[in-house]
Amino acid sequence: MNKPVSDDARFEDARETSLNLGALDMDDLQVISGLAQDAVFPIAEMKWQKGARRFALLINRFRWEDDSAARHAPERVQSLLIVDNVLHVASQGIDRADKDLILSLLSVTFEPGEDGTGHVLLTLAGDGAIRLQVEALDATLKDVTRPYVAPSGKTPQHPEVS
Repeated sequence: MNKPVSDDARFEDARETSLNLGALDMDDLQVISGLAQDAVFPIAEMKWQKGARRFALLINRFRWEDDSAARHAPERVQSLLIVDNVLHVASQGIDRADKDLILSLLSVTFEPGEDGTGHVLLTLAGDGAIRLQVEALDATLKDVTRPYVAPSGKTPQHPEVS
């Protein structure tokens, strides 16, 4: 059984180890969202397994939790972002026919409905979004490779909002 992240882990706890986090509530999902912010992925690495009621992304996430980043180049790591209990998937602002399209994840949020149902919203750069209708919130973020030097050599930057 997955324990909620907020009960036993904090953003800072990841440090130099690989991540394997679960989210069963909005607080947990906020931690996963922060760790997955600025992840990039080819559209081809997005899969909905309708029969299994699972939506999965293989993302190249920036290692925001890396305390030793000052000692080496910025790093990314391939991770699986999985949402279970998915009943329906919809997208907007994404050309799903463009198999070479690279998407950038800005945030992962939950819009609650009745009796634990709701929608997981994956907000993408460029006004794109993926909306997952879920029976209950159950998300996982798991690193599946060793970290590697970020191809850009830079930390993602976000303009200040005034």
